[in-house]
Amino acid sequence: MNNIKIGWIGTGVMGSSMCERLIDAGYKCYVSTRTKSKADKLIEKGATFYKTPLKVARECDIVFTMVGFPRDVEEVYFSDTGLFAGGKPGMIFCDMTTTKPSIAKSIYEYGKTQEIEFIDAPVSGGDVGAKTGTLSIMAGGDPLIFEKLKPFFDILGKSAIYEGYSGAGQHTKMANQITIAGIMGGVCEALLYSSRVGLDLNTMLDTIKGGAAACWTLDNLAPRIIKEDFEPGFYVDHFVKDMKIALEEAEKENLNLPTLKLVESLYEQVQKQGYGKKGTQALFLALEEMNKKEKE
Repeated sequence: MNNIKIGWIGTGVMGSSMCERLIDAGYKCYVSTRTKSKADKLIEKGATFYKTPLKVARECDIVFTMVGFPRDVEEVYFSDTGLFAGGKPGMIFCDMTTTKPSIAKSIYEYGKTQEIEFIDAPVSGGDVGAKTGTLSIMAGGDPLIFEKLKPFFDILGKSAIYEGYSGAGQHTKMANQITIAGIMGGVCEALLYSSRVGLDLNTMLDTIKGGAAACWTLDNLAPRIIKEDFEPGFYVDHFVKDMKIALEEAEKENLNLPTLKLVESLYEQVQKQGYGKKGTQALFLALEEMNKKEKE
């Protein structure tokens, strides 16, 4: 058993599998999440549950957070029962949520006043990457602190890259989400088109995966669509949140990103159709419905 005590806040689709990997690697983990039942598997594997992030911080040396929305991040760090309320000098906090770069910067700067270090390290790779330890991790903050966390990142992901200043990890994740937005639209439309013209979808998929269209989304999400599996590896609601953050950041830089605006508007339709808690591949359902109405 490793002597370093690890805190983990947030045990959703991604967080639970990520924390489990640290437990399996021999670390003693202390967990807090709003719904205790979501931590049951981790508790069975030896994790200790606390009701608040404050109590986790008091017990641990390093705390990782993986929650849902920017407001959740702010609550976890800055509330009366949050991490800073229980933190102590010499600790390291690491937020792996996708959130606003400005929030990452505010946590980093406040941490300095408390002699607590902070790294923003959002991830890409979905539920599959979380389970298999093949996430791509993009980190911002002080390089020496990144190096201290690198052994943990190596358990969680296949790559962990230092991006630069505090908030740079979040900005890199925005670039990642902007890229994915266009790809998701293309993959769903390709499947819809292929279905309409009578192609065998698996054969088509195997064919184009070997060419210039090859990508993670084709490998991992397109097969789920074919199987009519729309359960979340990454929630629609969270993807819409990410795209809105990216659009806000682009606006600050006087950038016009028309493709991102279009895909974000399409995903708002996915939400309106009641698929917010489904996986991002549910865009296919919205496009299918849209084309049915146009045909009528």
